[in-house]
Amino acid sequence: MTHIIKRQGRKQEFDERKLYASIYAACLSTHVDKQEAEVTANLVVREIRRWMEKKQEVSSDEIFKQASEELMSLNKEAAFMYTTHRDIS
Repeated sequence: MTHIIKRQGRKQEFDERKLYASIYAACLSTHVDKQEAEVTANLVVREIRRWMEKKQEVSSDEIFKQASEELMSLNKEAAFMYTTHRDIS
């Protein structure tokens, strides 16, 4: 199980639902339909899980940057919303 090091330095288990929710919200804010937002959020979460597979710990900032890159390849507008509105959900 990979642990996340939050900005304040505390550790917690990775909760992919939080990542999914913020990606989904970023997609909806660009007026894509719910189904496309779901597909995009699932793809990003899957890639982040794959990226984290061999890591014991990662920072929340590292996850944020990696998720931003993944989202950029799928939907540039949603990636902009995600990177500029960190607490969008």
